[in-house]
Amino acid sequence: MIRVSELFARFESRRDGAIVIPCQTARQPWFDVSREPDLDVHFRGCMGKGSSLGLGLAMARPERPVWVFDGDGSLLMNLGTMATIVAQAPPNYSLFVLENGVYAGTGGQPVPARDKLSFEGLARAAGFERTFTADTIQQVDQNLDAWLQWTGPVFGAFRTEIVPGGNRLRDQLPHLWDCLGRLRSRLAHPPAS
Repeated sequence: MIRVSELFARFESRRDGAIVIPCQTARQPWFDVSREPDLDVHFRGCMGKGSSLGLGLAMARPERPVWVFDGDGSLLMNLGTMATIVAQAPPNYSLFVLENGVYAGTGGQPVPARDKLSFEGLARAAGFERTFTADTIQQVDQNLDAWLQWTGPVFGAFRTEIVPGGNRLRDQLPHLWDCLGRLRSRLAHPPAS
């Protein structure tokens, strides 16, 4: 089982200008490690739609990596997005699922078929050619650099802990519209090197 805070620290250290969309309960752990909040789009309130938003951003900004951190329950609410992502095939898009087996944001109810379902299997069936599943932080340490070099679309599943608190504690985080406004400004006026 992977601690989300440890996973996100590894991603942030390799970010290199990626647009990041942390969905639902991924929002707080990503907020805690992010060093480029103007490239973050905190997505809450539309379960299952973060992957679609990420697809649109990847298509609009092909020069930047786009990483979506979705939940397993959230992705189950919009499985059709995987086929659409594959059909559009943006090379800069990565969909990462934090697989904890519950709807953490709504009280911890188990996701359907949680002990029988393979998210990597679903992604492959939808047509993703580059997929992986990681169960331990050691697997992440050994493979993350290689995974981030893959041409997208990429699908990865991380078997993670349940982030405590669900969405009830997340109301102080930036709202979607504010994030999109900051992102738009940043992309229109990148900081000087």
